[in-house]
Amino acid sequence: MSIQKLEKQVIIKNDHFIEQAEQLKPKLFETDVEPISIVEVKRDTNIIHGWKTEFVAPASSLAKYEYGKNDSFILDFGNHQVGYFSFHIRPTGSPPDAPLKLKLTFGEMPVEMAEPFENYEGWLSSSWLQEETIFVDVLPATIRLPRRYSFRYVKFEVIDTSKKYLVAFENIQLKTVTSANINDVQTISHQDAELQKIDEVSIKTFTDCMQDVFEDGPKRDRRLWLGDLRLQALANYETFKTNDLVKRCLYLFAGVPDERGMVPANVFVAPKLIADDTYLFDYSLFFTAALHDYYLSSKDYETLVELWPTAYRQVELALQRLDEHHIVKDAANWWSFIDWQEGLNKQTPSQAVLIYTMKQAIRLAEVLRVPEKNSLEVRLEEIVEAAKTYLWDEEQKFFISGPERQVSWASQIWMVLAGVLNKEENKQLMKRLLEEKPVVAIATPYMYHHLVEALIVSGEKERAIAEMKSYWGRMILDGADTFWELYDPENKDFSPYGSYLINSYCHAWSCTPTYLIRKYDL
Repeated sequence: MSIQKLEKQVIIKNDHFIEQAEQLKPKLFETDVEPISIVEVKRDTNIIHGWKTEFVAPASSLAKYEYGKNDSFILDFGNHQVGYFSFHIRPTGSPPDAPLKLKLTFGEMPVEMAEPFENYEGWLSSSWLQEETIFVDVLPATIRLPRRYSFRYVKFEVIDTSKKYLVAFENIQLKTVTSANINDVQTISHQDAELQKIDEVSIKTFTDCMQDVFEDGPKRDRRLWLGDLRLQALANYETFKTNDLVKRCLYLFAGVPDERGMVPANVFVAPKLIADDTYLFDYSLFFTAALHDYYLSSKDYETLVELWPTAYRQVELALQRLDEHHIVKDAANWWSFIDWQEGLNKQTPSQAVLIYTMKQAIRLAEVLRVPEKNSLEVRLEEIVEAAKTYLWDEEQKFFISGPERQVSWASQIWMVLAGVLNKEENKQLMKRLLEEKPVVAIATPYMYHHLVEALIVSGEKERAIAEMKSYWGRMILDGADTFWELYDPENKDFSPYGSYLINSYCHAWSCTPTYLIRKYDL
């Protein structure tokens, strides 16, 4: 798997924008949470990843158990949690004559309690796997771990004490953190129990990803990505309505463009604002889309005026990518995300993202009454016509992409969302897509969101609901208490990173069913 790594990255900081973002930093709400039960993991080939948990005893009984060398136990907090972990240890027996060596493993899924992290062979850093080995020299002791964890289960392994003493554990507690105020969300009482549950899990996912920015995943990567931000912001407008957090995130990106004016695909906010050296064609354009959606929701004209030059610049840079036929150039040296689907050619879906975003830029230019509107309209007409001329295969009646003339789900979905065809043509295209099922399919909830929305905008609301249930509903049946970064119902061990252990099981781009249900009255 290739990654972007720039040798020379020039960032042109905008201190005013960065200060604006800092002033919008939210307060975090804290809640003390205790474990529910002691559990053990059991092999079960009928369960995702082959492991399930079984109840052993209530967690309230833990303090009566004593543990020595090679003993272990697993605690279940009953639901996904994000926060700071603490516990008390007391010795039993003779006075402790050697330090306690203790290993803690935190996991979002049962498999993380069962399969040793030492066996991990993925291409992402193993340091994302949540484990700690600590030495306690003086007992009794209260331990407060400094790192923030994202988990449901925690495994305690006593590596060693001495032959003279054992240890007991009590007052195990987690201080959860989120910038989401759950009281701000109007609950819905949906007549469809399955959609009600999907909505609830979506909001829980969203809550755990709302920190001082909209994180993409509280376990991994724990930072702000533009593609995730756009979808989280849409969910936000239908639920928490914390528009200042969206505004903060927009200013963070606008604060660190490169020398061309392009915003990065993601930023770090600690120890200070840092632009990652990853730049993606579609994600940069989504800055414009996110500003458009923010303005529609907030009517914050002042912010629109300040950030319009950054938004317009993303479109200008994307237009430089077009060839003499007004088609996005396809090459080995460019980057567009679209989806994690292996073998996906990105040319045509990227063309559609450009069209989609240009339409939003034109709407913003109308509001601002700026001269860029006219040139954008001329270019948009050229690009739409080019898409119909060069990317539509009349014989197959699908959009094709790249030199192999690939037919993918992503190309059809994004062209529908971009409105290149009329509504009836879109409806027929989506019908063919679902009937013929091209081999180059969908790999992530991120792309499934766009599938469901494409069905809705083409007038197929009932089919959209069915697709949502068959995907997010099945995820819940497979054990999701927050929605996952990756899920393939036909290949449940799927990971683009080489191991499902490193997958994020609470992920921002998966929270959008709450937006779809509420926005479109599903």
